[in-house]
Amino acid sequence: MLAPCTPSKPILILRVGDPAEPVRIKNGSFAQMIQRAAAINVKFQEIDAQAEAFPLLDSFCAVVITGSSASVPTQEKWMVRLQSFLATLVEAQVPTFGICFGHQILAEALGGKVQRNPRGREIGSIRVTVRESDPLLAALGTAFDANATHLDTVVTLPPNAKSLAWSELDDHQVIRFGPACYGVQFHPEFNKEIMRGYVDARRHLIVAEGLDDIRIEANVNEGPGGTETLRAFMREFLSTEPTRAR
Repeated sequence: MLAPCTPSKPILILRVGDPAEPVRIKNGSFAQMIQRAAAINVKFQEIDAQAEAFPLLDSFCAVVITGSSASVPTQEKWMVRLQSFLATLVEAQVPTFGICFGHQILAEALGGKVQRNPRGREIGSIRVTVRESDPLLAALGTAFDANATHLDTVVTLPPNAKSLAWSELDDHQVIRFGPACYGVQFHPEFNKEIMRGYVDARRHLIVAEGLDDIRIEANVNEGPGGTETLRAFMREFLSTEPTRAR
């Protein structure tokens, strides 16, 4: 595993997409949302994973992969290139945290399978139920609220991966892919305002799919449990101290 974060070793944010435009205008990029939600005093470095070259492994201390409106099953060229990089990260036990699309592409990179969710769109504040104890979920009890918006889902886990939590519409809300690698299907960087912005931006699709947009919007909350998973990851794997025994 790489050394803890220092001023010279940032957390690398792999940007694989942008928020819905009305949300981006009001709340910033996914990277900006993640930095605010993480609440950790370290440096972040953002790169465009669709177009930019990946940095050397010893130049950063951890990785966060953002969400995206892209679909992993399309296997575009940039996704295949990213999957190879992610497999290298996990093998090297670089602390890695995937969010929504990031969660899904980690599964695909490591030998799992992603496809369109046959249960349909999951959007809004959801109830996530813990199925297996883990340091990432230790402060959250048996269930927690998180904010989500997605169409695809992990249908087959990679070898040796563990599904830690589920929701009504998704069997694998939290996956431990390796000793220092996790993915979450929800968005820990979304607060109540951002989630409501997404519901509004996707309202025409929600209604067209026969879902109750009014009920979904009324049930939106801060999703505190979702945010806690990101912060727990930071506490578990990152430190601003020069060394940390593990």
